Amino acid sequence: MKKLSILGSTGSIGVSTLEIVAAHPERFQVVALTAGNNLELLQSQIERFSPRLAVVLNEQAARKLRASLAGSKTEILHGVPGLIAAATIAEAEMVVAAIVGAAGLVPTAAAIEAGKDVALANKETLVTAGHLIMAMVRDRGIRLYPVDSEHSAVFQSLQGHREKDVKRIILTASGGPFLNLPLARLEEVSITDALNHPNWSMGQKITIDSATMMNKGLEVIEARWLFNTPGERIAVNIHPQSIIHSMVEYVDGCVMAQLGVPDMKAPIAYALTYPGRVPTGVKPLDLTALSGLTFENPDYARFPALKLAYRALEEGESMPTVLNAANEVAVEAFLTGRISFARIPRIIETVMEYHQSHALATIEEVLYVDRWGREKTRELLGTA
Repeated sequence: MKKLSILGSTGSIGVSTLEIVAAHPERFQVVALTAGNNLELLQSQIERFSPRLAVVLNEQAARKLRASLAGSKTEILHGVPGLIAAATIAEAEMVVAAIVGAAGLVPTAAAIEAGKDVALANKETLVTAGHLIMAMVRDRGIRLYPVDSEHSAVFQSLQGHREKDVKRIILTASGGPFLNLPLARLEEVSITDALNHPNWSMGQKITIDSATMMNKGLEVIEARWLFNTPGERIAVNIHPQSIIHSMVEYVDGCVMAQLGVPDMKAPIAYALTYPGRVPTGVKPLDLTALSGLTFENPDYARFPALKLAYRALEEGESMPTVLNAANEVAVEAFLTGRISFARIPRIIETVMEYHQSHALATIEEVLYVDRWGREKTRELLGTA
């Protein structure tokens, strides 16, 4: 039985992970859960899975949860120390890193330092500190399993093949809700419009990133570290049907692809059970029912955020950290109605112009640059 610590249990990835755990109680046991503000859902998860430890944002939330769980044997902690405790809890064999944003970096790094295998759904960990994290993975001898559907598809398409035979990685993208919207109308799209993803059900922040295609840009940077592949050998194809989740092209001209209906339970389960597989309840793919699979190159005029991500990867060092920090603040500003959708990539580009990229030698230095990027973005938005 594999014992799991799930960081971000009330988010979409965490909820799907617990559905897999519930379907296979003979294979998995939950020993720790962490959540943000959704105390009601976290309480129900604690009551069902009886973890030894649960973690919330602050002491006030911790007191409220303790009162609601009177008599429970689950220890309730809070804040960053609590996240680190959940990430390093002795019983856990694998940590599912599903906290959204740069907030997932510190607990994920702590899990790796503690020698835990990690199922990584937090792409920002590698975007902001990829060289440091992968060095830690090598030093500790742990396994880092990708959970993002695109990276899981690449991981699966690489099985049984030699790294030196890979010509390039091709990440697919749905194009989001604005793929065919006239460019002039991007200035006026609403929050509701941007959250209306055509294929996937995800959290708000990731859904907005999908609409701008920053999500794909972050995935390009993540793929660079996960698969030891330079950015110029990582392509993005827009594939509106979201059936082929990504591909690997080999030097002999062959292309390996992983297909499936858009459902995150499949890549989550593969990360949890690798190299095996288990039933997930995911609807089988009926190829005969498909009207067609189409692909196109991304239009940088429509998706400038993707171009910014490639630029950040090319400049390297601290620039991807700044890109991510600026994006998180800008997306929050859009979701709270303070800026337009089209302004998100413009503010990110401005923040990048203010930054002189430099080497990062420690996680602490990454966190310093992350804070700088957030403060500069808020200053430019007039919210500092």
